[in-house]
Amino acid sequence: MLKYFAYGSNLHPARLRKRAPSAEVIGVVQLVGWHLRFHKRSKDGSGKCNIIRTDQPTNVVYGVVYEIDPMEKGALDRAEGLGYGYDESRLPIDGYKDVFCYTASEVDDSLERYTWYQGYVIVGARYHGLPEAYVQGIEIVEGIQDPDEARHLTNMQILEGLQRI
Repeated sequence: MLKYFAYGSNLHPARLRKRAPSAEVIGVVQLVGWHLRFHKRSKDGSGKCNIIRTDQPTNVVYGVVYEIDPMEKGALDRAEGLGYGYDESRLPIDGYKDVFCYTASEVDDSLERYTWYQGYVIVGARYHGLPEAYVQGIEIVEGIQDPDEARHLTNMQILEGLQRI
């Protein structure tokens, strides 16, 4: 089994299992000296999650380590855009060996996040009981509504379902 660190829209297991059905939570972890940003350039023009190393002990990113079947990694790579905005990175997470995640290869600090995308991150963070101050830090910067009304409505309906789980 592969170990995958989710920190953004894949935090919620139901969302991740759409991409990697075998995904099982191993543990909630924190990366000290890292910072969560919404500056990964997406093909839809919005900002998606990324983590950057700061080496500042006051910066912390919370996330979840999942185990996934190696046969499902290709589908997850495609869903995440590996090679098209995200690269695969290995992380030093205490207590875990050989954990991979996706980090942005193209960033733009002027990008805005769509409300539905931000919602996936918040719902996943709350599902796993991440610290309230951390969740509030994600909520504090308001997203914008996706100009693609159909995509917005579809994702908002999915989010409503995740909130009930």
